[in-house]
Amino acid sequence: MRISWLLFALLMPAGATLANDRLSVQLPDVSGLDRREAEALITELAEVNVITSNCPDWQVDDSAWALITGTGEKLASQLGLDPSTYDSRYYGPAFALLDDPGACDRIGPKAAGLIDRLKAMGGSKAAAKP
Repeated sequence: MRISWLLFALLMPAGATLANDRLSVQLPDVSGLDRREAEALITELAEVNVITSNCPDWQVDDSAWALITGTGEKLASQLGLDPSTYDSRYYGPAFALLDDPGACDRIGPKAAGLIDRLKAMGGSKAAAKP
């Protein structure tokens, strides 16, 4: 089993509705980000995804999860990352945060601001029209 499928299974919120294997939301336009900006954003997306998926006080709804993960996958593609590199470079360090007892309360509050930023870039939590 590829590690990316394992991560998907671990991070998929309970009760999420999938269409064509994925809940569809409008993703932000990240094409104008330079490499440094894209790498900073993908790092933040992975960290917030892991924390909101593993810290009960900071959970997000299914559409926010789809916006976060979909944007991360879009950036990974833009950066030319294969799934294994994406997982090891961004999700490995993000999961390591769970060893820090203060990580939930340090990173969890960033979720709302990150989602707002993604919306300001053209993303939406509303279900995308097929």
